[in-house]
Amino acid sequence: MARVSLSLAAMLLVWWWVAMVKAEYIKYKDPQQPVAVRVGDLLGRMTLQEKIGQMVQIDRSVANVNTLKTYSIGSVLSGGGSAPLPEASAEDWLT
Repeated sequence: MARVSLSLAAMLLVWWWVAMVKAEYIKYKDPQQPVAVRVGDLLGRMTLQEKIGQMVQIDRSVANVNTLKTYSIGSVLSGGGSAPLPEASAEDWLT
């Protein structure tokens, strides 16, 4: 009986380990995969809202943490219609 229990416990442990290894593998994070495979995997994991958000560039005057998280904003334009300060120097633009 103890031998059967030990065998069953060993099989369950191996099954659990295999399941955990497979669950943690993410293709788009694997540098050994071709770029096309990585891109396809990443895009397949993204929602339509996230994909649209990544194509959106907003002005820095309306950018805040909540907006960036809520709308999955892809980038922030620093220029266009706003500046870091009213009389911004080159150093102000870098910080």
